Amino acid sequence: MMFQRVQSGIDMLIGRLLHRQAADGSWRMGFIEYGTSVDAAAIIMLRSLGISRPKLVKELTDRMLAKQTADGAWRVYPDEMPGNASATAECYYALQYAGLSSEEPALKRAKDAFAELGGLKRIDSLLTKFHLALIGRYPWPRWFPLPLAILLLPSSSPIHFFHFSGYARVHMAPMLLLAHRKPNYKLPSIHPLTQPSRRGKEFDDLLRAWQEHFSLPLHDLSDHRRKGLWNLTGKLHDQAASRAERYILDRIETDGTLYSYSSSTILMLHALYANGYPNGHPVMKNALRGLESLVFADAQAAAKPTVQITTSAQWDTALISHALQNAGVPAEHPAIAGAGAYLLDRQHTALGDWKRNVRRPMAGGWGFSDVNTINPDVDDTTASLRAVRGLQGAAPRRAVDLGLQWLLGMQNSDGGWAAFERNIDNPLVRWVPLDGAEDAATDPSTPDLTGRTLEYLGRSAGLTRGVAFVRRAADWLYRHQERDGSWYGRWGVCYVYGTWAALTGLAAVGEPVDQPQIRKAVEWLLGIQQPDGGFGESGGSDHVKRYVPLAYSTLSQTAWALDALIAVHDKPLPAMERACDFLLARICRPGPAADYPTGAGLPGCLYTRYDSYSIVWPLLALANYRNKYGQY
Repeated sequence: MMFQRVQSGIDMLIGRLLHRQAADGSWRMGFIEYGTSVDAAAIIMLRSLGISRPKLVKELTDRMLAKQTADGAWRVYPDEMPGNASATAECYYALQYAGLSSEEPALKRAKDAFAELGGLKRIDSLLTKFHLALIGRYPWPRWFPLPLAILLLPSSSPIHFFHFSGYARVHMAPMLLLAHRKPNYKLPSIHPLTQPSRRGKEFDDLLRAWQEHFSLPLHDLSDHRRKGLWNLTGKLHDQAASRAERYILDRIETDGTLYSYSSSTILMLHALYANGYPNGHPVMKNALRGLESLVFADAQAAAKPTVQITTSAQWDTALISHALQNAGVPAEHPAIAGAGAYLLDRQHTALGDWKRNVRRPMAGGWGFSDVNTINPDVDDTTASLRAVRGLQGAAPRRAVDLGLQWLLGMQNSDGGWAAFERNIDNPLVRWVPLDGAEDAATDPSTPDLTGRTLEYLGRSAGLTRGVAFVRRAADWLYRHQERDGSWYGRWGVCYVYGTWAALTGLAAVGEPVDQPQIRKAVEWLLGIQQPDGGFGESGGSDHVKRYVPLAYSTLSQTAWALDALIAVHDKPLPAMERACDFLLARICRPGPAADYPTGAGLPGCLYTRYDSYSIVWPLLALANYRNKYGQY
């Protein structure tokens, strides 16, 4: 009876996905920030630079107001308590820039909530500080935590610009330019968040702290030496500013966005404008068009448009094509053939920044978005390889060979895999006083990326733990297991995600599933299963770096946990049947189980909902359950 219900669920999910495929073979589903950071930044940028987009501003305003909670605050994940000071500040000012009066009830509630959250000193997002500094609502430090001249340091330096992660660099380059230029788009009609009497002291204290921390001791120098130092500093700043501008321009994608990210593109528009680019300049116009192409209707906010961080078409297409094939859709099916053509056409052929630490770099990876051509990543590459591996013909075979070579070339020296680049984990970077430096400024090996890579190498490429580089990766995973038996997942929420990736990867390459570390992980999973049979984890887990249960279960996290248990058990467990029951009762139904954001961007700041996740991961887990246990 269970397998009949599982098969019915599989058939339903297959039908739902086939119906949503686009004409070009892709799946274009939402990649939605739960919060409003990008929307707020977009409004402030448009109004600050004098770019007229009234319809877009109105749409983003409507979504922002819809996301405000009853206590007046905004949150970056649904159960964040008591609210998020950075998000609340961003929305308060963005709504005024959109034309709302500070006397509007929503803004009055936001002002009260911000005070309750602790005010300016509780803003912990560097991006928020930057956007508020641009409008005169947060102090520019005399020196940014990193000097602009870091772009001039050679690669032989103990720390240099390319020691930072690629996704950090494309945000840092425009931020360094802005910190150098210090533009101010303050409007006199905008009311501050704090009362004038309180604001002055708080603002002055923040400014004094930043200046004392980052100032040079010029008062100890003679006038002549001070003048000479300033002249030299000025020349270095000009040279570094030119290099920052060049760095930005060289990484603009064909759609006009910087690295295909909306957040870096917004900063780029600010920085180039401050550097003298008029709004009519082709680079500015193309960037704005690219930004507008990322607008997508948020199905969970009454279809109100939002600016996506980027598109997830490449990622969704690879995941869905593989899941459909795993569920029994043949490679010859038009949907699979169309998806394969789409993916093969987007395999990278250019060498990007990732080549710097690779001994013999050869292009062959895939990126996350449909316009990404120079920034491949490990997760999208293994996902795409799974999707195209079963296709017939010389082109798919060559693509798989190139992709595998690229993947193996990206293994870190410690044995694990990171997201975008190789060996970007300089410990000195962690000492730089940047908010979120540990999570955003480096690109270390992670359990989720290492586990997913092993899963591909074992299950699809046929490699086992007897191969030296596979052995090193498995050992890396064992060394980075948490004390409770779980693994931390950097790009998903969070310990359920990491444990799923690690267990499926280890099992795929033939690690004995009865050894203590794997058994401990299984015990941890079974111990956190909820009474309804599902699994649910809060976005707060990655902020506090420990598992935090959610009050309810989600479809994607239940599917991950179920798939992990399937990977390491020869026979079905009652816990698996209960997880299947949970999935089958809720698939294709709206609600918290489908809507909770289980994609991780930046701990405590950015969480995302993939519209595909509540469909594709249950399909994959149910298919694996049927395929493995169908005889029982």
